[in-house]
Amino acid sequence: MSMETYLNFSQDNLWGELWPELSLCLGALLVLGFDLFSKSSNAKKRAGSLAIFFQFILLAANLFDYLLLRHTFDRESFSGMLKHGIHQDVMRSFFLLSSLLVSLLGHRYLETRKLRVGEFHHLTMIATAGLMLLCQTQHFLVFFVALETVALCFYPLVAFDRESPKSLEAGIKYLIFGALSSALLLFGIVLLYGVGSNPEAWGATLSMVPSSDAFSFSFLYQLLSENPNHLLLRAGVVLIISGIAFKVGAAPFQIWVPDVYHGAPMPITAFLAVSSKSAGFFVLINLVNGPFAGMSEFLLPLLGFVATFTIFFGNLAACSQRNLKRMLGLSGVAHAGYLLVAVMASMLLPGESDRAVWILFFYLFTYLLASFAVFGVMGLARVTDDSEHEFSDYENLAQKKPWAAFVLVVGIGSLAGIPPFAGFIGKLLLFSVAFETKLFLSIVAMVIGVVISIYYYFGWIREICFHPRPVFEDDEAKHDPWKDVGSVGMLKPALFSLVLASIVLGLWQGPIGDAF
Repeated sequence: MSMETYLNFSQDNLWGELWPELSLCLGALLVLGFDLFSKSSNAKKRAGSLAIFFQFILLAANLFDYLLLRHTFDRESFSGMLKHGIHQDVMRSFFLLSSLLVSLLGHRYLETRKLRVGEFHHLTMIATAGLMLLCQTQHFLVFFVALETVALCFYPLVAFDRESPKSLEAGIKYLIFGALSSALLLFGIVLLYGVGSNPEAWGATLSMVPSSDAFSFSFLYQLLSENPNHLLLRAGVVLIISGIAFKVGAAPFQIWVPDVYHGAPMPITAFLAVSSKSAGFFVLINLVNGPFAGMSEFLLPLLGFVATFTIFFGNLAACSQRNLKRMLGLSGVAHAGYLLVAVMASMLLPGESDRAVWILFFYLFTYLLASFAVFGVMGLARVTDDSEHEFSDYENLAQKKPWAAFVLVVGIGSLAGIPPFAGFIGKLLLFSVAFETKLFLSIVAMVIGVVISIYYYFGWIREICFHPRPVFEDDEAKHDPWKDVGSVGMLKPALFSLVLASIVLGLWQGPIGDAF
């Protein structure tokens, strides 16, 4: 390669395009350093406050940058390895908001336990930077590096409560299943790279220059479009989608979800439920409408089966759960099935896939609002074991803590898709785009899934709002987890903001609705 080629390559390394990710990594180092070297008696509390403040400022700056300062347009950097645009900037804001809420939940969680504060916020911020980078990648090398960066942060976060055997068990299980999903994904990438590097040796045809980068999405789009029936290429695509299905908790790769949600600390359960799942779906929608678009006829029936199976399995399995964290994990599996329908719809809207993407965004934001409202209130309960949240712990909460009950009911109602909350509009939009693309079997599955979900969601609301079960004289005295909740601090206004946003988006979508 000539010196001019290297110069052109270096000039395309636009580090300024990655300023949110770089700033977040710098902030993570500052928080860790402050926690390690500060000699103040309340250094831990200040480290948490610093992390929250830094992420709030970064979120505001990111919104100001692409909404007011410079309206974004599609562009590439690092020789086409990364793509930037409005979709990527929306997901950046999504992950920053999610990370900020995780830090808020974690701030209270860590105050009540003797755990390391700096390391918790540091890992959360690094994982968020990895998720932001993952959604901009157009190259499988960068894709895999970003994905493993996120995974390496989640492994210790899931097992962060080292005094809880269930947290340690969840960490081991997540490590094992995460390694399995990475192996599947990597094997699929290797198959595509092997065929792309020497198409003729594997019986494939390619009109592009053979020396092109076989890891790039643009090259693989051409390769798969010209060889949609090639056995090895199909195997590689299926393996990659299987690896992503592990990350989003889609059946039949959901086996880790209830156990990991059960044992993980409450803020990390919320982090997995929202950020990890959302990144997986954004990556999936990029792949099926990008490099895998040439295999849409092969992928649509496959994704349709997975979506239907996921909806039924998640809802039916959640009905039998009495542990709330496991129930929410399995209901999250059902939500993954609903989101797969949006992914399928985007493949059937040639030239209009943008509409399905915006519907996916809206659903993800409604899911974020509802999930963090629910997990935020659950984090307030003083249960003896953080992993053991039962329905009975929330008996008559409406009288004990009316404001917490209100937040929780709104969050549960939005997850169930009940009007007038944002979750109802999200599901309605999914139904409309599925009907427009004639995915009638998926619509039937979604309707049945929503009806089933009413059973377990409203069972929880019944415990919260209505009179408790009768107590007899020979019954053992029961611990009340809401008797001494303690100071709520910044969490209370944050939870009310989530509730307000959920109600407003359920009644009025404003300019956001124009994208639908």
